[in-house]
Amino acid sequence: MRSPTPSSKTASLLSAVVIVASLGYFVDIYDLVLFSIIRVQSLNGIGITDANAVTEQGQYLLSMQMGGMLLGGILWGVLGDKRGRLSVLFGSILLYSLANIANGFVQTIDQYAWLRLIAGVGLAGELGAGITLVAESLPKEKRGYGTMIVASVGVSGAMVAYWIGAAFGWRNAYFIGGGLGLALLALRVGVFESGMFEQAKREGVERGNFLALFSNGERFGRYLRCLFLGVPFWFLVGILITLAPEFGREFGLTGPVTGGLSIFWCYFGLTLGDFTSGGLSQLLRSRNRTLLAFIVASAVMVGVYLFGLRGASPTLFYGVCFLIGFAGGFWALFVTVAAEQFGTNLRSTVATTAPNFARGAIVLINPAFLALRPSLGMVGAALVIGVVTLALAFFGAATLPESYGKDLDYVE
Repeated sequence: MRSPTPSSKTASLLSAVVIVASLGYFVDIYDLVLFSIIRVQSLNGIGITDANAVTEQGQYLLSMQMGGMLLGGILWGVLGDKRGRLSVLFGSILLYSLANIANGFVQTIDQYAWLRLIAGVGLAGELGAGITLVAESLPKEKRGYGTMIVASVGVSGAMVAYWIGAAFGWRNAYFIGGGLGLALLALRVGVFESGMFEQAKREGVERGNFLALFSNGERFGRYLRCLFLGVPFWFLVGILITLAPEFGREFGLTGPVTGGLSIFWCYFGLTLGDFTSGGLSQLLRSRNRTLLAFIVASAVMVGVYLFGLRGASPTLFYGVCFLIGFAGGFWALFVTVAAEQFGTNLRSTVATTAPNFARGAIVLINPAFLALRPSLGMVGAALVIGVVTLALAFFGAATLPESYGKDLDYVE
């Protein structure tokens, strides 16, 4: 007998699954970008005030957070296929909520680093589990709209994080984020497990074998190209936007800019971009053509950012941050494509590891940027990394099989 899940033929775009996944991603993004927003304020608060030390320690803490997401991506992805999508959706919320509350009490850089690592592990599970559950619960004609809703609601959490950080201070911002996550757990009532997962479970199919992604050449190629799609966004956010104050000084802007406000405008653009890319992929009936258009737009905006802002005003700089976010607004579409490329027995593993490996690429991007910076300067180092990451993403979108309208009820 099938589990009492909503039928994939009749599930509504406003079903409990979509609502919980949207709000879960909202809290996830709030906590994910909060450190970048309050980086300077929080480091000053624990006694690190030298500008160079703030930059170096900030990059170190961001790398710890993203390293945690690399580990968590594998952990939650495998659990999602072995134990179910719901167990990951709510287990990850609990872990990152408690970790972020603890972040509000830190007094030393070591405490801060380990708690960002733990928070990163927790943050790794939310998006992949939510997208997988939504994709498997909605009819194939609607799932692009479903993931569009999840992404658009979710990324707006970054704007709320900016407002909270500015109004209540960095410690309270962590407490509020953790409290929002714990409150979200109450919404678990009324959310059902994926029917496709339950069917695969009853049939005794091997599920969640992470190594299976590497044991077959064709399958590994699909997976690698999925990873390529997500890497540019974390170059855009992790380098260009997070280091906005440093780039602002490099460009000789007419006034100072802050990382928090740069992230706010970037994620405002991302909210609209995710909404647009999701809807456009439905209207064009093509994920791949939509991805290619947004990747090209991202390349254009990287050029504008690096070469068109010398002596510009802070207002123009923030406007470019907004447009970078809009052009980079193919993040949820990338996760949707990753979920659609693989069978039920590996879908959660892929949909969870792919965005976290893409996010975790900042662990490689940051050292590469720091290594290139002395010889090429900030602009030259960013240009090299941008060209490489965007070229890989273009290759991935151009060569992956089209997944719009694909029937997901199958196993690898």
